[in-house]
Amino acid sequence: MDMGLYNKTALVTGSTKGIGKAIAFELAREGANVLINGRNKEEVEQTVNEIKLNFPDTSPKHATADIVDRNQREALFEKYPDLDILVNNTGIYEIMKYEDVDDEIWEKYFRTNVLAANGLSKFYLPKMLKAGYGRIIFIASEEAIMPSGQMPQYGMTKSMLLSLSKSLSKLTSGTEVTVNTILPGPTLSENVHQIIEGIYSNEDMAFSEKEKHFMRTNLPQSELQRFIKPYEIGRLAAFVCSPYASAFKGSPIRMDGGMVPTIF
Repeated sequence: MDMGLYNKTALVTGSTKGIGKAIAFELAREGANVLINGRNKEEVEQTVNEIKLNFPDTSPKHATADIVDRNQREALFEKYPDLDILVNNTGIYEIMKYEDVDDEIWEKYFRTNVLAANGLSKFYLPKMLKAGYGRIIFIASEEAIMPSGQMPQYGMTKSMLLSLSKSLSKLTSGTEVTVNTILPGPTLSENVHQIIEGIYSNEDMAFSEKEKHFMRTNLPQSELQRFIKPYEIGRLAAFVCSPYASAFKGSPIRMDGGMVPTIF
């Protein structure tokens, strides 16, 4: 299916690894020119080269920046003043006990997972409204609507993104600009792959068996009973960015593998 994204310009934050990289690749597959973002210049360079190799008809570009830093965000705005698509993917997470989360950690998560995305949206949304077309996507998590209690500082920020998305969507009334949130469930990022391998390092099992055992033992509520592949989220994101998804307005779009047991 042609998603109608040829020659669109898309910034995907945190796009050198995991879900962000998968989204960048799927947008490039649809012909979009993707701005690859990360703090590490070498990793950005490597990802840009991978996209050029796989999708030679597109023009991926470097967008190296720590978007949590306001000065670096502003430098990014000067370099790339106009976008068709903004995917706010950058985020941090860590399992922590509530009593160990001090004010500094709360503030760090708020700045990284919320304020950075808000800063980008605040700059690009008015330009999209003026142009009459645009897509903004926030990447949240099932933790936004079903907090496990294992990452209170993380779950709080992901819930905030749902509220922010809905508020910004109200500003797009009557336009072809949309603001939505995708809520992935447990996903097989590079980091998660390493964690699973580490847990079963002494077991003589293929990774698929390790994955099944981990899901049965630790995530029995998952109906999928495997980790979501990053490219699956990437394909969903590509559709939400497309002209065919104009009716999604301020929507929380779940791809959680059945983790959330409620109807809504």
